[in-house]
Amino acid sequence: MAAAIRGLYAVTPDWSDTAMLLEKVEAALAGGARLLQYRNKTADGTLRLEQARALVALCHRYRVPLIINDHLELALAVDAHGLHLGDDDGSVARARERLGPGKILGVSCYRRVENALDAARFGVTYVAFGGFYPSRVKPSAERTPLSLLEEAKRRLALPVVAIGGITPDNAPALIAAGADSVAVISALFDAPDVTAAAKRLSSLFT
Repeated sequence: MAAAIRGLYAVTPDWSDTAMLLEKVEAALAGGARLLQYRNKTADGTLRLEQARALVALCHRYRVPLIINDHLELALAVDAHGLHLGDDDGSVARARERLGPGKILGVSCYRRVENALDAARFGVTYVAFGGFYPSRVKPSAERTPLSLLEEAKRRLALPVVAIGGITPDNAPALIAAGADSVAVISALFDAPDVTAAAKRLSSLFT
């Protein structure tokens, strides 16, 4: 699955309206998003399960991997294509053991290549760095220099994902520095035309 980690990586907003979520996600997939991460920090367990099940079915139709943020048990329950873990989201080694070798496992490494080197020992599929630009989702996040992407590509044999305030205007610099994929929330799902925004972001990789 490592070869699939390239292009636009759509990350869902914290929406409780499942119908709207599915409509906007389908628009992003139609526009060329190559991966989808289900991330909802405000939903309860029942809503997360409902939304994740619906997104799995939608992603199967578009042949796009669905990756669950944070929640290993949810990823297993809906048979998602993978899991993404942050600093406080549990053991990477345990997640790989529970998921098995065939699932995608991504890890947020923030501003440290050493974190990525540690994660690589446990069979992660990709590593993510950021945030690179000011973000409404994480406004207080410390900025990450572009040089970190260049260092990561020199030291790691893994796909590298960039995240944090990414737009069609600033994404080219990240891609030039080595990002295999850009993870986008606001510039995609807050756009007046989600499909058009996805097409513009996706075109940067062609």
